[in-house]
Amino acid sequence: MNAPMETARTYEIRTYGCQMNVHDSERLAGLLEDAGYVRAEDTEPDVVVFNTCAVRENADNRLYGNLGHLRPVKDGRPGMQIAVGGCLAQKDRDAIVKRAPWVDVVFGTHNIGSLPALLERARIRDEAQVEIEESLVTFPSTLPTRRESPYAAWVSISVGCNNTCTFCIVPALRGKERDRRPGEILAEVEALVAEGVLEVTLLGQNVNAYGSGFGALASAPQEVRDMTAGGQSAFAGLLRACGEVDGLERVRFTSPHPRDFTDDVIAAMAETPNVMPSLHMPLQSGADPVLRAMRRSYRQERYLSIIEKVRAAIPDAAITTDIIVGFPGETEADFEQTLHVVREARFSGAFTFQYSKRPGTPAATMDDQVPKEVVQERYERLVALQEEISWEENKKQIGRTVEVLVAEGEGRKDGATRRLSGRARDNRLVHFRVPDEPVRPGDMVTVEVTYAAPHHLVADKPARSVRRTRAGDAWEARQGGGAPKGVSLGMPTIGRPTTPVALEAAASGCSTCG
Repeated sequence: MNAPMETARTYEIRTYGCQMNVHDSERLAGLLEDAGYVRAEDTEPDVVVFNTCAVRENADNRLYGNLGHLRPVKDGRPGMQIAVGGCLAQKDRDAIVKRAPWVDVVFGTHNIGSLPALLERARIRDEAQVEIEESLVTFPSTLPTRRESPYAAWVSISVGCNNTCTFCIVPALRGKERDRRPGEILAEVEALVAEGVLEVTLLGQNVNAYGSGFGALASAPQEVRDMTAGGQSAFAGLLRACGEVDGLERVRFTSPHPRDFTDDVIAAMAETPNVMPSLHMPLQSGADPVLRAMRRSYRQERYLSIIEKVRAAIPDAAITTDIIVGFPGETEADFEQTLHVVREARFSGAFTFQYSKRPGTPAATMDDQVPKEVVQERYERLVALQEEISWEENKKQIGRTVEVLVAEGEGRKDGATRRLSGRARDNRLVHFRVPDEPVRPGDMVTVEVTYAAPHHLVADKPARSVRRTRAGDAWEARQGGGAPKGVSLGMPTIGRPTTPVALEAAASGCSTCG
């Protein structure tokens, strides 16, 4: 008589924070499935992995609160394991198991590939395993991946950051910038397109600094030197190379830094048809004294000149930003300068944050911390101004015809309103009337905008056209295996359902990182 087959262990990944963490969680899921685990579906998982963020002040409280909720669950389920990774794990290390001794595994940002082995070692030895590396062991893109979307994908081009912003802990946790070779990036893009993907987002902590990780150009790989022939930056060359990938319809990137945002990048965006007319350009503050205190290597004039050049080259570009309110030493006059930039730049949207101390950052110990009530009042004024501008900018879209990449999980009320949702080329969220003919996530629908709200557009007239795509075919093929449901992040989602099973947005003040 044959022995019964052992049931595969199940997993759940809970992701906090920026797009880099979302992408890392796709890698973690791929690693676990490669090791024989299966995703938990409507059951209590055998393994829960927290992929953490260390940017916001309440990140610690959120993690330990969730760990506390899991303790009685684990006590009642022999063999259940809990793992903590990401930036907070890199920072707190073995302090996590001291504070929450029921945690089985702690791993950092540099060794996510170790997770399956650490889980097995913790199970065999029946003791917590804490393994933190000081530098990158394996570039994450070489690891197995479980992509959540068949039509849109993240592609990491670099990890780490060489900036020293005084409010940001990320460079200390992610390390110095390391870049992938262009050939590896383009090979991944081409492989994704072959699988049906229509849209890729190039991802890096400081994405447009790409190339700096290779050091001096004379010693860089030949393919990098070829890409920068004629004096263009490596990032501009990469954008143009993506434009030559047959079948790739949309290219986005996040997040750039104003310091490295050169004219050749703007030209590449304008001249490469599949690079989308959208740009997320972190401002953080509009006041030169505050930017200096933040160690942001640009000033208001430089920032506004970038916006002006982008608008001249790409008139229909939708530009979004990040802004921190209440940085130490910020005066009312400084805050007024931020409002001035918001009025001048006319962002289509902004991710606004109240400054919060992060232990280990220079800003945490600065004098002149702004009182909470002052920060709150300024924050409310900023949000009100940006809401007004966002609405005005969106109203300009009424009557325009836009092509929408149909998404899964973008519209929370789609069922009730009999609409579908997706992203236009400029990354605006569009809720549109269900077409008469069948349409799937990954297909393209052309619609006329009939209504505008500050954060979305509505198209309630019949669709002008529906284009069935290879991406839609790929989505449909997945349905036999139970496609995952999308979950919205408090970050730009670039027209896709976000990653893994459970996502808890801890919106980053540096937005990976910019």
